[in-house]
Amino acid sequence: MISYPPLKLGFLASKNGSSMRAMLEAIKAGELAAEPRLLVSNNKKSGALEFAAACGMPTLVIPTQGDPEAADARLCEAMKAAGVDLIIASGYLRRLGPKTLGRYRNRVLNIHPGTLPAFGGEGMYGRRVHEAVIAAGVAESGVTIHAVDEIYDHGPVIARRSVPLQSGETAESLEARVTALEPTFFVETLRQIAEGDLALPS
Repeated sequence: MISYPPLKLGFLASKNGSSMRAMLEAIKAGELAAEPRLLVSNNKKSGALEFAAACGMPTLVIPTQGDPEAADARLCEAMKAAGVDLIIASGYLRRLGPKTLGRYRNRVLNIHPGTLPAFGGEGMYGRRVHEAVIAAGVAESGVTIHAVDEIYDHGPVIARRSVPLQSGETAESLEARVTALEPTFFVETLRQIAEGDLALPS
């Protein structure tokens, strides 16, 4: 049996970091071969900070307003110093800068609550995605994990999971079902990466 080294994970979160929480719990349970190295938030009141600290993971607050270039440089250096080789965006509500994206090209993963590219792009997040899906009258939505690049929801797709729409579906009901699915799907995808069953773009 081939043994792969554990993923060295860094996390970005602006609010509660639901996917991060699921990953940390999976690591603790021995269900995900990974090491949580660092959480960075742009919001000092983020619930993800307290949760990460309680799990023993180092945390750092880097405000992005005022001097985005300095924040980008500081974020890139912090992840590098922590030995991070894969960054998970868990509800991070800021665009990443060129230094971080350059060093971690195709190594920053985000989960999007819809199919891409049809229901992505700037301004397409949260409830707005589900409203657009309902308005389009399509038969199914989905959850998409993709690599982050300079354009919103544009990087290479890593994994997808379809979510068929139900009779009488509303944006609210679709959002609830997709939101419940996201953390588990993200953990499953990371497990495939850790075990060598899913390759990231080069």
